[in-house]
Amino acid sequence: MTRKSIHAWATAALLLTAPTAFAQKTYLHCGQLLDVRSGKLLNQQTIVVEKDRIVAVQSGYTAASGPQDKVINLENRTVLPGLIDCHVHVEGETSKDNFIKEFTQNPADVAYEAIDHVNKTLMAGFTTVRDLGGSGVNVSLRNAINRGLVVGPRIITAGKAISGTGGHMDPSNGYRLDLMGVPGPAEGIINGPDQARQAVREQYKRGSDLIKIASTGGVLSVAKDGSAPQMTELEIRAVVETARDLGLAVACHAHGAEGMKRAVRAGVTSIEHGTLMDDETMKLMKKYGTWYVPTITAGKSVADSAKIPNYYPPLVTPKALAIGPKLQGTFGRAYKAGVKIAFGTDASVYRHGVNALEFGYMTEAGMPAAEAIRSATLSAAELLGRSSDLGTLEVGKLADIIAVDGNPLQDISAMMRPRFVMKAGVKYRQD
Repeated sequence: MTRKSIHAWATAALLLTAPTAFAQKTYLHCGQLLDVRSGKLLNQQTIVVEKDRIVAVQSGYTAASGPQDKVINLENRTVLPGLIDCHVHVEGETSKDNFIKEFTQNPADVAYEAIDHVNKTLMAGFTTVRDLGGSGVNVSLRNAINRGLVVGPRIITAGKAISGTGGHMDPSNGYRLDLMGVPGPAEGIINGPDQARQAVREQYKRGSDLIKIASTGGVLSVAKDGSAPQMTELEIRAVVETARDLGLAVACHAHGAEGMKRAVRAGVTSIEHGTLMDDETMKLMKKYGTWYVPTITAGKSVADSAKIPNYYPPLVTPKALAIGPKLQGTFGRAYKAGVKIAFGTDASVYRHGVNALEFGYMTEAGMPAAEAIRSATLSAAELLGRSSDLGTLEVGKLADIIAVDGNPLQDISAMMRPRFVMKAGVKYRQD
């Protein structure tokens, strides 16, 4: 035999003996499927998943077509896109000793606790979260989830958040003088536009997906004021321009109206909390297309915790009691004014895994159930710049799919009863 004929014979033999390869598909039989664009429930639908994507959405219950295909029976469930929480902190969780932990925990301790937090979040039906600030463990945790080493939602993280000296994100607030040091841009603390640019570039270098700033004081920082502006408009503008050059969005923590107005005029992507938002701020947000992420659950949680003696340091308690109860009312006014709203809860200020409580608070304040769910799917994906992959159950999107007991359009508490969770085509929960 010639060399050429031997090669042809060997190739033919391999083709004859190799097993036939079938692309495995998963068929999800959905009793009801929520079309988040229209807000309507569609009866008896089949979602076909191949690898990590949705390849078909069909009326009726379609039978499997290949020998390796699987069928998942969700015929007594309501099926929705995987939920998105646009404001969490995966590293921490509220506790009476929370302010002591920064002196007693090593990064590895933080990481092990965070693994539990993200697992609870995914099992609650939240397949994507936007993490808005931590120590840097959040970046490593994101990478571990992406590599399949840890089970959790898709994380889009801001790394370390940025504020001015003595501002809400200053890690030395409340320390005695000899421990304070002089935190700078590497620690997320800036004074002036040049340091603002440096801090953004530092977070970009460390792998952050977006930038988080605090343009006003906050509730849980050990500092007296929770609402006064703490960054100049020039500083915020320097952050936004630098982030934009690097392809990063900017989320802005703000409670007071003046700090919000500066941030909106400077071009931030979203306002977080927005507790003392006034009518002028709402008009500015509509003019600039700024998103609002309300975090009502956080407001209620800190107000409740502040009633427990010694739960918070003395400087924190009065802020929590004053600001926490106002968030739901502000949200209701912003919704009625037509401000763009994306779902976010500030998970960590309350315990992880009950993020869906926010839906109930949103509907209590006047937002219809379909719109509340849309804020955690279609709208949240738009805020994240991920509309091509996330937010709806449509062909070509990532197969982030959940199912709940009951009809959430009639009873929003159904969102608290997830029974099936799939992220990127991988099933993580089926009760």
